Amino acid sequence: MSLVWTALAVTVLIVATFAVAIRRARFDTIDSVWGLGFAVIAVVSCVMSAGSPGWRVLVTGLTVVWGLRLSVHIATRNHGAREDRRYARMRRHPGRIFVRVYLAQGVLMWVISLPVQVAQLATPSLGLVIVGIAVWLLGFVFEAIGDLQLLRFRRTSGSGVLDTGLWRYTRHPNYFGDACVWWGLYLLACHSWLAALTIVAPLVITALLAKGSGKPVLEQDLLQRRPAYADYILRTSGFFPLPSRRK
Repeated sequence: MSLVWTALAVTVLIVATFAVAIRRARFDTIDSVWGLGFAVIAVVSCVMSAGSPGWRVLVTGLTVVWGLRLSVHIATRNHGAREDRRYARMRRHPGRIFVRVYLAQGVLMWVISLPVQVAQLATPSLGLVIVGIAVWLLGFVFEAIGDLQLLRFRRTSGSGVLDTGLWRYTRHPNYFGDACVWWGLYLLACHSWLAALTIVAPLVITALLAKGSGKPVLEQDLLQRRPAYADYILRTSGFFPLPSRRK
């Protein structure tokens, strides 16, 4: 039953966000709501589920902390900046943006959050709990530090390529961290074989980040704007952190 309530909550959030975007005349508003959407789903699922209260609060807390941090980061990054060119190109077709971007992201939020929703129902084995929280923590730290390093780099350097800190070991520490967060939350959902089927969620988010709308799209844009990025690709891992291949 909670799955229905979370779907309704996502729908309301997406419609409200689109209305705000129309009023602001900035369709990249959805980017700032991406993390918030998962937090909303987690809270609604927590309230509507019947599992152990302490366990539900833990799973919800991990999701909310991750989601709110991401939303605040993206909102801060976008404040005062130009709207993403992908949204600007679709500006004349708001209906298309609503369906292809806003509704599509709403569906993705709901699907990717399935482990969080299922995890509310029961507690897995202690071993999975420990490993799940450890993987979540690794991902959260990687994503948060990676985002902070990139934000500082953009504020202090108008050009060039960030290849220090975590960015020395992977071209996308924030994406790698994001994927780890969801693999960690998935492990917290594995209290039964049926719950384990929610593996579709971390698989989807990892594929999107590494092969879909994340890494490939961003790198294509960076290669056009920053020639030095080609050399950075040759010596730095694309996703998983590995030692830099220094020349």
